[in-house]
Amino acid sequence: MAFTMTVSEVIAADTSGLLGKHPSWERVLLADIAFVLNGAPFDSALFNTKEGMPLVRIRDVLAGKTITYYTGSYEDSYLVKQGDLLVGMDGDFNSGLWGTQTALLNQRVCKISPVDTLYDKRLLVFALPAYLAAINANTPSVTVKHLSSKTIGEIELPLPPRNEQTRIVAKLEELLSELDAGVAELKTAQKKLAQYRQSLLKAAVEGALTAEWRTQNPPAETGAQLLERILTERRARWEAKQLAKFQEQGKAPPKDWQKKYPEPVKPDTSSLPELPEGWVWASLDQLVSESSYGTSVKCSYESNGTPVLRIPNVSGGRLDLRDMKFSVEDLILDQTDHLAVGDVLVIRTNGSVGLVGRAAAVVADLPSPHYFASYLLRLRSTEVTCVHRWILAVLSSSSGRRWIEARAASSAGQHNISLSTLLSMPMPMPPLAEQSYVLNKIQDAEDSIRQQEASIELSLKQSAAQRQNILRAAFSGQLVPQDPNDEPASVLLERIRAERASQGMVKKGRGHKTKEII
Repeated sequence: MAFTMTVSEVIAADTSGLLGKHPSWERVLLADIAFVLNGAPFDSALFNTKEGMPLVRIRDVLAGKTITYYTGSYEDSYLVKQGDLLVGMDGDFNSGLWGTQTALLNQRVCKISPVDTLYDKRLLVFALPAYLAAINANTPSVTVKHLSSKTIGEIELPLPPRNEQTRIVAKLEELLSELDAGVAELKTAQKKLAQYRQSLLKAAVEGALTAEWRTQNPPAETGAQLLERILTERRARWEAKQLAKFQEQGKAPPKDWQKKYPEPVKPDTSSLPELPEGWVWASLDQLVSESSYGTSVKCSYESNGTPVLRIPNVSGGRLDLRDMKFSVEDLILDQTDHLAVGDVLVIRTNGSVGLVGRAAAVVADLPSPHYFASYLLRLRSTEVTCVHRWILAVLSSSSGRRWIEARAASSAGQHNISLSTLLSMPMPMPPLAEQSYVLNKIQDAEDSIRQQEASIELSLKQSAAQRQNILRAAFSGQLVPQDPNDEPASVLLERIRAERASQGMVKKGRGHKTKEII
């Protein structure tokens, strides 16, 4: 949906301080100090990922680079070069400086070119995000948010004297470069922790983590024997459940009723790697006694109904009960329908394939009966200790992720893994004692990783707050002193108005020279 307020109203309602200005400054319309060029509606049938001219799309604004190319004709006026200031006009209204690729400006992206004698481009780069964020926050979001070049042109920027603009930018770059360097180091540390987590899981599910331990601890029960025990328990649970149904219905079990047992699918091991001694390949279907889809149910934050776990509650790799919704209707659940220790919840569908198959396990009793939504799958493991934690480790490993993402179907922008496909997933199965040992090693490492991640996240939040404080000081005129020898902002504004009267600044982007891409 489109922005319906005025920018003046947004500025008047601002409480962040990022849209402020010093009393001696003026305000100036962005359209009065910059040319605003809308992108062209290039034919998407001519897009590809290999040849032609690079093409800037909304998703590329923050990255400053693109992997999309266009093979049709174009006008020179739509060329984007290194350092050009771009704004995405749908979604989150991001802005950014373009990278080294010379590219074409696609529709729903605009290029802003300030007149240097009137407004320092670097100051605009620092100021603009807060105004775009405020406009975004005040744009209805029933559908995709839209930003017009008219609204961009109506942004009332703070207007310090031109020399003061240069001093502000110099101080901002000095302070923020140090801050940004620290943030970059923190994000590098984040990536290293994520890589360490994956390398640990890889070593765990391939047996490398326990290679030395295995030589000193021969198993009393092999993985194959453990699997056989799991299958026996799986069948026993099914039979007990069937007998309970017959009893509830007041019926005697029919002849040969045990033959109706649904045998779990066996893994296809033809292309699988060799496992360590004592390990065995199993299918996920063999390791779980029950599996099911969640139920579509209306939920609310304020209902007194059953708590319903959703994607946000499991996407982090463990259950997160902080952002809970509750069913607004009676789910009519049996006690066994509620989540229990040993259940593994898996995201079955999402717009991001990276989230499909993400899982979390119930490793402790929940504070009250909980259920799960339709976008999740439940895998209920047997009574064998820690098997659910091992399933979670395999699902979360790099090999598990590759297997799932290779089989996730895509339709209408959504990626999906069906329950039947997921149950066919091959799972490396070590002896139970080895499982217990490696899972404890993973848990110890995970506790340390999470502590470090929390510390990094706190530092990133503090850095973001510090950045906001620096910008707030800059745009309130407190970062550098005012110089009485500067041309006053009021005089600069009059000069801007005079130049604005002589030529329009907002352009629709009609060029004159057309080039063909061969």
